[in-house]
Parts: sequence; C-alpha cells; structure tokens
Amino acid sequence: MDPGFTAEQDEIRRTLRELLHKRCGPEELRAALNTPAGHDPALWAALAEQLGLPGLALPERYGGVGCPRTDLALAAEETGRVLAPTPLLATSVLTAPLVLALGSDAQRARLLPPITDGALTAALAVPAPALATALALTGPGGGDWAGGGRAGGVQARPADGGWRLYGETAQVLDGHSAGLLLVAAHTGGFVRSRTLLFLVAGDAPGVVRTRQTALDATRPQARVQLRDVEAELLGDEAADVPRALAGAGDFAAAFLACEAVGAAGRALERTVEHLGQRVQFGRPIGSFQAVQHRLADVYVQIQAARSAAYYAAWATGRTKDATKDVTEDATDDATDDVGGLALAQALEALRLAASEGVQLHGGIGFTWEHEAHLYFKRAAGDELLFGPVHRLRAHAAERAALFTRTEVTV
Repeated sequence: MDPGFTAEQDEIRRTLRELLHKRCGPEELRAALNTPAGHDPALWAALAEQLGLPGLALPERYGGVGCPRTDLALAAEETGRVLAPTPLLATSVLTAPLVLALGSDAQRARLLPPITDGALTAALAVPAPALATALALTGPGGGDWAGGGRAGGVQARPADGGWRLYGETAQVLDGHSAGLLLVAAHTGGFVRSRTLLFLVAGDAPGVVRTRQTALDATRPQARVQLRDVEAELLGDEAADVPRALAGAGDFAAAFLACEAVGAAGRALERTVEHLGQRVQFGRPIGSFQAVQHRLADVYVQIQAARSAAYYAAWATGRTKDATKDVTEDATDDATDDVGGLALAQALEALRLAASEGVQLHGGIGFTWEHEAHLYFKRAAGDELLFGPVHRLRAHAAERAALFTRTEVTV
C-alpha cells in the first residue's frame, strides 16, 4: 500500500472541501434538514455537475468518471466533516454498485447514466433493522433477514410475465425522496425461498413512502410500504444476491469509516477552537493540563482510525478498473472484514470526539443551536444503522475463526 495520495485524489479532496465550505455551512445544513427531501437538491446538482461525485467510481461508458472506488471513499472524509446531507451513500455506495454488478446490460444502460449525472437518486430497501446484516457487517447475510418466506419483510411473486411485491421496509436511507428503489424481497415458498433484488420506481402505483423521524437528521430515513407493486427483477434469478450485498457492504463500511473520521476530526477542531477562546479563572480553558490530556486522547484515537479507514479504502478499492463487479471483490475483501473493522474503529473515534466535544463545550454543547450535538447524533445514529461496534468486531472475529477451538497434535 502506498500511504501517499495521488495528485488526482488531492485535487478531488481539495475541490470538494472548497465547494462544501461555500455550499454546506451550518446555516445551509439546518435549512436542508428542514426540507421535505432532507437534503439540498442544489448542492447535489453542484456535486454532480462540478465534481461528478455520484459517478466518480462508475465506468466512463455509463457517463461516470471511471476512478477507482478508493477515490470515492476518500472523498467521504470531506462530506463527513460537514455532515453533508446528500443521497451519496444511498445512491452511489449502496445502490449503484449493485446495479453495476447484477444488472443486465439494458438495465445498466438505462439506470447508470442518470445516476452519474445526479438526475436519478436511488435507495436500497431491506427490512428493518437488517441493513447491517444484509450487508454482512454484523451477521452472515445469508438472506433470511428478508422474510425467510414467512410473514414479514417483502414477498415477491411472479405475475403476468413480471413480478409483484408486497410488504414493508423501514429505515430506508433517502427512501422517501429516491426516484428508484432497489428492494430486497423473498421469492417462492418457505422451503424454496431465496432473496432477490427488484427495481421499483419511487412513484409507482401502490408505493407509500413516509419520512421517519430519525435520531440523526442528516441521514433521512423512510418507511416504504409496497402494496402489490409492479417490479422488475434486477439481472436474473441466478444472481447471488447475498454475495453481492456482502461485497457492497465491505466497500460501504470503508466509505462510512472515512466519513466518520472526517466528522470526528472536525468535531475535535471545533472543540479546540472553543477551548482556545473560552476563558475560565483568567485563562483559556484549553491551557489546563487535564483538558489537554483529554484532547490528546481524542487526537490519538482519530489518527489511528484514520489510518485504518485509509487502509480499508485502499483494500476495498485497490483495482483501478471501475467496471469490476462487486461480486468479484466479495471473496477477497469481504472475507478479511477490512471495512467492518475500520468502521468499528472509526465509529469509536467519532463517538469519543463527539461526546468530549459536547462536554467540553459546556451547557451550549447540549443545545439545538450548537453543532456539537449533530456530531454526537451522527455517531449514535451510525452505530444504530451499521453497528454496534462490538457486533462489527465480533462478526469479524467469527469469520476469521479467532476463537474457534483447534486441537494441535504433536
């Protein structure tokens, strides 16, 4: 692994930081959260037009930039710094790679170009609270989370040469505003049931979407009801959906780890700024040795998490061929659980930085008027969606067989 950034990566990060500094300040962030969509469409359009961010890791033949997935993960550090409320995670990290990996040529040609230019947003819908399990971050990801052929989840049945879906999902990231839903559903009876992915238009008849009140408002979530909805199978019935989801999950974990590191770093910066200005007993609070020790502990944890996140970004996106299917990566990268372990460390660092930030800001840190609580809610919200930390590590240990008893004969 080369620990240095390429000139292209430095340029992407610099340009993205400048754009977000101008378009996603504290006031713009709060205004976006109060809109029905939960994000600023103008900011999303700017990210697509000026940087090509939605299609950064998609092939050029579909209108993408054709960069390795590492670049997209590293860009997440900048979006995490400002808690940018965009559909980037739901569209470009969770959904587009699955369309690229499993979709037919016609489906790729129809869906990926509008995703790359920002015209189409997408969301991955799996039954709540099974997102982390479906992505094989905290569980085996075998497919039983989708309903298992029993009541619950989403059921799919063939009808008139197509498919119809019936069921409900919750905690769907950006599901209330996405133009395309990628729904995981079970097909067949109990014995022969298996999980497949289906394409559903966001405004299709029978789709009822309701935005949910989420702990972290910067990650809008929705409850999606599917009432006998017409759907299109993604790819064919032979697709290995659990394996594809595991491959996508490992990269998603690396992306989220970089994002969490960016948020943790910014939370620490704001805390240091405050402690240098707030005076107590005739001197800045930051001059007290006990406070400095606490800040030093946070800094060390963030730096360790940043190293792990960078390695995960490199490991899960080390091929420069952006056309490589996620399923091809699933065997090597997902088996090592690089992304999951990096995510666990990054979430721990963010939780520490955010909680220390709230405490060291004093009473103002607990109020809605200050940003400190937003970083704390991001830390808690991500653990609820993709963790918790101890389950991420336990799953990695289980897959690595760290605690499996083996008998050694001499």
